Amino acid sequence: MARRAGSPPPDLPELVRAEDRISFIYVERALIHRDQNAITATDANGLVHIPAAALGALLLGPGTRVTHQAMMLLAESGSTAVWVGERGVRYYAHGRSLARTSRLLEAQARLVSNQSSRLAVARTMYAMRFPGEDVSSYTMKQLRGREGVRVRRIYREQSDRTGVAWRRREYEPGNAQAGDTINAALTAAHQCLYGLVHAVIVALGCAPGLGFVHTGHVRSFVFDVADLYKAEVTIPVAFNIAASEPVDVEAETRHAVRDAVVDGSILSRCARDIRRLLLPDELEPAEADPWSNVVELWDGGDRRVSAGVGYGADEPSRWDDDGDAPW
Repeated sequence: MARRAGSPPPDLPELVRAEDRISFIYVERALIHRDQNAITATDANGLVHIPAAALGALLLGPGTRVTHQAMMLLAESGSTAVWVGERGVRYYAHGRSLARTSRLLEAQARLVSNQSSRLAVARTMYAMRFPGEDVSSYTMKQLRGREGVRVRRIYREQSDRTGVAWRRREYEPGNAQAGDTINAALTAAHQCLYGLVHAVIVALGCAPGLGFVHTGHVRSFVFDVADLYKAEVTIPVAFNIAASEPVDVEAETRHAVRDAVVDGSILSRCARDIRRLLLPDELEPAEADPWSNVVELWDGGDRRVSAGVGYGADEPSRWDDDGDAPW
């Protein structure tokens, strides 16, 4: 069989394991192309080579142009491209998932589809906000009540710290300017955080719409995960901006959130927390590696059999298409 034109895809053993990869690289105002098995970024300062096989996600900021060859290399390397706003604080679209296994997605669907397991995950989410407190017997109503008390306390503390007057949270969908300055800043800050969390969720191959606390929205899981970080990231930033008497509250808030998360630590933490929530007993084992290129067939119950095998004959025969996954 004749070989296909173009550069061959890298072999799976050549790819770097997920935990050893660069979590993400942010690029703006540049041309993204390919040079053999490296991604190139060319801007006013020159050309930089980025090893695609060692990259988790390429965040494409304003002013970027990307070629077909570059996108093909990212896909073959188990990496992805995420189109974002300046410094990654707004999520717009993404390429393929980073993961080559549906392990996290299947775990998410299984957990959210059972009332007991869904409640258990929700309790874990709330427990992450209440260190040292046993919430294992709380109902959802009790958890919401405890969270309401916590959030009101945080608002009061931030108000006392910054001197910004606080009354209540006011938000009108589609109209960020409906409330006062602090509410406008909170809305802008939270939207930035939602973009970051959304990028991580889709990069891991999870479903943004399958939430455990939130429900009925295509970004329910995004809201679930983002709520874990508001108290330490977006709420303090919003109060700081409101205290500075900003000229453009939304723009200045976005820039402040950008500066608060630019080191990338929130992305790594978010990925770890999602795995902790969905696969609490499989945090590190090799078989849970999201880069595993395994395709199987369901055989009923918990059983699976190999794909790429012709069944029904005396001896099953393997087949594939020039090294690609079987269809």
